[in-house]
Amino acid sequence: MAESKIILSQEVRVFVYGTLKPGEANYHRYCAGKVLNAKRAVVKGQLFTLSVGYPAITPGEYFVHGYLLSFNDLNILDTLDELEDYQPTRQMSANLYNRQEVEIYDRQNLPLGQAWVYFMTIERVYQLKGILQPDGWWSGCGLIAQ
Repeated sequence: MAESKIILSQEVRVFVYGTLKPGEANYHRYCAGKVLNAKRAVVKGQLFTLSVGYPAITPGEYFVHGYLLSFNDLNILDTLDELEDYQPTRQMSANLYNRQEVEIYDRQNLPLGQAWVYFMTIERVYQLKGILQPDGWWSGCGLIAQ
């Protein structure tokens, strides 16, 4: 009798707050057709609009609004790492963004578990002339927070 192999898929969860959000510039290219679930969510941090036309978050105690995206493709992190100019073997200061796994919350501040988030160092934010967005919402396409 032939052996059958059971392949278990592992869900990859990524919190997005900028061009990867549904309706924004990079969603279609990187996420459309790959997302199992998209849910409005928040993460603790500080959100900045950068002079280059996209946002960044740094660690902080405010809430940044975005989406918790779930994927069943483990290779999605390699694809997103390339977009975000992140290489885990480089020093943090050499990366544009650094990927970290942190707690994500729903809009009522109830925990949703851990997910990957791309953070930027505050030094890089200043270098890119970041402007703090105290409301925690960014949109390059004019989408409003709902």
